[in-house]
Amino acid sequence: MNAVPQTMDPSEATGAPRGRRADQVVALFREHNAALVAFLRVRLNSHADAQEVAQEVYLKLLSLDESTKIDSPRAFLFRAAANLAVDRLRMRNVRAAAPVDPDHDDWHVTPIPEQHASALQQWRDMREALDELPPKTSRAFVMHVIDGRDFASVAKEMNLSERMVRYHVGHALAHCRDRRDRAETPR
Repeated sequence: MNAVPQTMDPSEATGAPRGRRADQVVALFREHNAALVAFLRVRLNSHADAQEVAQEVYLKLLSLDESTKIDSPRAFLFRAAANLAVDRLRMRNVRAAAPVDPDHDDWHVTPIPEQHASALQQWRDMREALDELPPKTSRAFVMHVIDGRDFASVAKEMNLSERMVRYHVGHALAHCRDRRDRAETPR
């Protein structure tokens, strides 16, 4: 793999202030993501599902209030991942056991107008948040989170190290969380 030497410390990549929780999540991501994805892959028997559940765990951590004290962040990370993996497996079982009734399966074809409008607004908000980010950060996030590509393939295509791709994705997640929090804060 051709990795471009990085002259800048990833924590100094942007001037945007981050909270203590976001810094903690970025550190956890850097230190434990490979092990977490491997742990989830064994449980879920799917690399894509493992990556998705890992991202959900990081989002959960980012959404915790800054005042929430976590005594053992690594243990919390893996316990939350195990719980989400169990939920994912239960959903698989429910879907597999659900009878297919083509006569009564039309309810999901046309979304309810409110759901459609809400989803459309969420999509616009995410596009705006991604447009505010540096191009590499936005591209890495889209390739990994939206397109579902693993870090290695994103790194190869972007000519970056996997560590930098992880940094860019983590930074984008933190930015989207900050933007969501600002939008939810009453003025």
